[in-house]
Amino acid sequence: MSTSVSTRKSLLWLVAVGFFMQTLDATIINTALPAMAASLGESPLRMQSVVVAYSLTMAMLIPASGWIADRFGTRRVFFSAIVLFVLGSVACALSRSIGPLVAARVLQGLGGALLLPVGRLALLRTVPRAEFLAAMSFVAIPGLIGPLLGPTLGGWLVQYASWHWIFLINVPVGVAGCVATLKLMPDLRAMQQRRFDSLGYALLAFGMVAVSLALDGVSGLGLRQAGVLLLLVFGFASIAAYWLHALRRTDPLFDPSLFRIPTLGIGLLGNLFSRLGSSCMPFLIPLLLQVSMGYTPLRAGLMMLPIALAGMAMKRVATPLIMRFGYRRVLVVNTALVGLAMASFGLSAPAQPVALHILQLVAFGAVNSLQFTAMNTVTLRDLDEAMASSGNGLLSMVQMLAMSLGVAAASAVLAGYSEVFGSTNNVLATLHAFQATFATMGLITVASALIFWHLPPHARSVQPEQPEVSGQH
Repeated sequence: MSTSVSTRKSLLWLVAVGFFMQTLDATIINTALPAMAASLGESPLRMQSVVVAYSLTMAMLIPASGWIADRFGTRRVFFSAIVLFVLGSVACALSRSIGPLVAARVLQGLGGALLLPVGRLALLRTVPRAEFLAAMSFVAIPGLIGPLLGPTLGGWLVQYASWHWIFLINVPVGVAGCVATLKLMPDLRAMQQRRFDSLGYALLAFGMVAVSLALDGVSGLGLRQAGVLLLLVFGFASIAAYWLHALRRTDPLFDPSLFRIPTLGIGLLGNLFSRLGSSCMPFLIPLLLQVSMGYTPLRAGLMMLPIALAGMAMKRVATPLIMRFGYRRVLVVNTALVGLAMASFGLSAPAQPVALHILQLVAFGAVNSLQFTAMNTVTLRDLDEAMASSGNGLLSMVQMLAMSLGVAAASAVLAGYSEVFGSTNNVLATLHAFQATFATMGLITVASALIFWHLPPHARSVQPEQPEVSGQH
């Protein structure tokens, strides 16, 4: 489909704004959790379901996003995604208890999950191939700005308005996005509609939800050990059943032959287990600062800026480092550094100088950014054009799943240590629980370095950096 240069530029802005909405909402809520907990009569240490619901819903819908866009058209799906996102945002703001809020976050996640994949598909089919990398680099910029603004904006809104406004600010942006979509988004569909693997999708989605709920159930749902074990067994059995099912199908959701490429298989496993530890940090740090160290929401949000700024600065250094030392050496060493940086927060205490906290945040932001860049590029570097779309979709799903599992796992660990150290109403006991949780999640991340040891020692960075697809930097 041929389009004018001005139309393509407008489409780029539309997709970029949609990505910005999704990434902003993934981070803006973290600083507001204590205020939301107080308003809803919940413990701030039991609010992880609000975060898990959003990222898990996105992980579930990503495998179906391409088929949905091909079946119903990019314009209709992108418009519907924005509407769902706005309706979910309004429902979040109107929630008066934790149950309706989690349900509203699911609705929000349904919209958010479609914004980037469908927008990227529209660009793929309208932007000339020679301009596609530049187009995707432009769209990826909001993925850096959203996490940069999110925690600070969330803290400011909570402190000077109320937590409801972290959701209501999506309404005017969403309305403008709906109008722009009807004017600018081309209505593209696949010329030949492929069959959707409904059974495979059901098995994979159920497996992801069951495993995530099992971890969340340890702390958030009050499930007994038998219930957690039952969910884990059914979850892993469902994922195994999907794998056996995919081996027999000619058109599975994700072709098992992808895993014959060593860098992709190792990269995906490394992404999952490394992010299982590190993805809990945007959730844990604002809680620690407000619940145990007495920070205001705005100050806690501002303290997250060093992570984002250090991460952006590290992007310039990442490619030369990988070219010099290779993926294996960089990822093994850097994964250990990420884990140690996380564990260092186990030494946090209110009496420590603010400068020391900022130094910790800068160090974590830098090594975490290098980790994401190296993991993403090594996962996708050896895919040919025929496998690129499927591999990128699988990576996107693993990233969002790891975010969900990471927050759920950290909450379960925090709940366990809270019982060990005493009442959650005791500030000192809660601080000790946070310290032990940071140390534990850091050690989990250090252990994931063993996965990257199996990368080919000769692999170097030989292509431009792939944009981060999950919005977490």
